[in-house]
Amino acid sequence: MSIATAKAAGVPFVVAASPSHDGHTINPAILYAVSICDPDVFMMMGATHAIAALAYGHFTGKPADVIVGPGNRFVAEAKRMLFGQIGIDVFAGPTETLVLADKTADPYIVAIDLMSQAEHGYDSPVWLVTDSKELGEKVLKIMPEVIADLPSPEVAQVSWRDYGEVVLCADREEMARVNDDYAAEHVQVMADDLDWWLKRLTNYGSLFLGEGCTVPYGDKTTGTNHILPTKKAARYSGGLSVGKFIKTVTYQKVSVEANRRIAAVASRISRLEGMEGHARAADVRLRKYFPGQDFDFEVYQPKQQ
Repeated sequence: MSIATAKAAGVPFVVAASPSHDGHTINPAILYAVSICDPDVFMMMGATHAIAALAYGHFTGKPADVIVGPGNRFVAEAKRMLFGQIGIDVFAGPTETLVLADKTADPYIVAIDLMSQAEHGYDSPVWLVTDSKELGEKVLKIMPEVIADLPSPEVAQVSWRDYGEVVLCADREEMARVNDDYAAEHVQVMADDLDWWLKRLTNYGSLFLGEGCTVPYGDKTTGTNHILPTKKAARYSGGLSVGKFIKTVTYQKVSVEANRRIAAVASRISRLEGMEGHARAADVRLRKYFPGQDFDFEVYQPKQQ
C-alpha cells in the first residue's frame, strides 16, 4: 500500500520499515511482499522509533520528505507531531467502519462485518446506521454471539462495548446525512439501489457497495489503497495515492510587452491594499521598459536612480 504507491509515483529513494513479530525476525509473508515492492532500504523497526528514524535519516543518511503508512495511535501521534517538518499521508487511526443497511440487509452478515472490523483494536469504532428498527434490534442481539465465537474475542468485545453504535434513522436520506457527518474511514452499503448511494454519499475514505463487497476485501485483496483518512478527515481528504508523492509547483515568465498591462494592474491592486513596496516593484519596470511614456494612473518616480 505504501511502497508500491511511492514507486509508481517515481519517488527516487524509498525506505520501508516493519517491526519484528517475534523480537528477532520479520514475518516471512511481510518480507516476501516487501521484496516484491523493492524499496531501496528496508529496516526491521516499528512504532515511534521507526517514525523518528525515517524522519531524521538514521541508518540511511537521507531524512524523509514524506512518511506514509498505517500504525497504532502512537505512530499516528508521532506523524502528527512531525507534520510540517515532513509531509504525511493522513492522520490515521484507529480504524473505523460504518455500515449503512436497510430492511433488505441480512442481519447476520451485518453483524459479522461489524465484528470483523471491531477486532482491529480496543478503540476501533464500528457503527450501524439503518432505517429499520427490526434490523437494528436483530444486529444488537447477534453481535455478542459472533464476537464470542472468535478464537480471541477480547479486543472486539471491548471495541463493541465502548465504541459500537446503532443509529436509527427515518429514511435513507437521513442515513446519508448521518454518514456524511461521521465521515468514516470505511463505509459499507447493504441496501437497495446502490447507484443512489454512490451518487448521494460524499464523505468516506473508501466505499464498499453491496453485500458481496466486505471491508476486509479492501484490507486484503481488491486493490484500492487502504491507507485511509479517519477522525472525519474524509470530509476533505481521500486515501493515499500517487498524488501524495507528486509536488505541484508553478513558474512564470513575463515578456517586456506584457509588463505594460500586468505591471499596471499589479501596481493599482498593491496600492489599494496599502502595499506601496509591491506597487513600486511594478512601477520601476514600467519606467524602465517604457521610458518617457505617460500612464493614466500614478507611477512611482524615484528621486534618485
